[in-house]
Amino acid sequence: MLTRFAVAPSGFKESLSAQAAADAIAAGVRRVVPDAEVDLIPLVDGGEGTARALAAATGGRLVALAATGPLGEPVGTHFALLGSGAASGSGSGSGDTAVVEMAAVAGLSLVPHGLRDPGATTTYGVGELIRAALDTGVRRVLVGCGDSGTSDGGAGALQALGARLLDADGFELPHGGRELTRLHRIDPSGLDPRLKDVDLLVACNPYNVLCGERGVARVFGPQKGATPTQVEELSAALENWAYVLTRDLGGTATDLRHGRGTGASGGLGAGLAALAARLLPRFEVLLDHLDLDARLARADLVLTAEGALDHQTPRGKVPAEVARRAKLHGRPVLALAGTLGEGAHTVPGVDAFTGILPAPMARAEAFLRAAELLTDATERALRMILLGAGLPRGAGV
Repeated sequence: MLTRFAVAPSGFKESLSAQAAADAIAAGVRRVVPDAEVDLIPLVDGGEGTARALAAATGGRLVALAATGPLGEPVGTHFALLGSGAASGSGSGSGDTAVVEMAAVAGLSLVPHGLRDPGATTTYGVGELIRAALDTGVRRVLVGCGDSGTSDGGAGALQALGARLLDADGFELPHGGRELTRLHRIDPSGLDPRLKDVDLLVACNPYNVLCGERGVARVFGPQKGATPTQVEELSAALENWAYVLTRDLGGTATDLRHGRGTGASGGLGAGLAALAARLLPRFEVLLDHLDLDARLARADLVLTAEGALDHQTPRGKVPAEVARRAKLHGRPVLALAGTLGEGAHTVPGVDAFTGILPAPMARAEAFLRAAELLTDATERALRMILLGAGLPRGAGV
């Protein structure tokens, strides 16, 4: 009989946080197995909710402030100061680490649909959050990448940290990735000197690269609102950015065009790597303190979820990582998704999967009802699993 469930979802972009998704799945489980032991493990991947989740997990706190949003206007945002509960394996120390969640200041959810143009948005606020974190005296700044609404290669962040991006006439470039086509040189003399004394870590998807056919402009530009013409324009701009960045800063051995993680959050990874930041696979940095492997091993069934299950899922998404770890302990995995795309059946380690929509519906309605739909889908899937396994029905089944 299935009695122990590990619920380890990611958030559903622009709809449900990881915590809300976990709660919705747990509600569906308890409709079928009322006395189930449900271990909620909402997972962050560097995107929305990362700072809040890590602060809660380590006994830390959030610091609220205003910073420049992706459209250049002030937004309310935050960063986290971790507490001493962080595990040493995550590289987080004891209360000396700040977490800057780029989505909290430059995320796609902060860009209204009618204004989405990744060639115009900026990561300037990310640099402001890093500076604010340095003001607290931390020795380590962890930047979480994910759910970005920008594709400026981290140019805005570098400007906020004191670098000057100059055109051929010596004038400072305005915000936006497309402006990087005109970049002639970078003056790093004004960079915040404290950057030399801090360990700057970037938790990113290592599959994302800055340039080329698999570069961020072509892979993610359309998702952020770019037209085909804008995609090519932005791709050329990021090629120039990588060239000038390497020539004028050169503070890293990372190949800024094709290095693993350089394309994280619209190229923020490349910009920070040029400041000698270490680009690290996000799950190695973010999940260790959750004791995830041991919790998956205790479960009879592992449930995970994300907004879209498709060919991109094995490339550094939460369900693929959960399934990989669960399989190390021989645990079965069920994945739930807002939508099922090409390649959904090829995610290694996922034994069964299902979409949460019972019928076609408008995107706005699906987003509004996401928690309800996820709970209902969990109930349907679990009833089918119990029926197929031929298990005796318990109370409530």
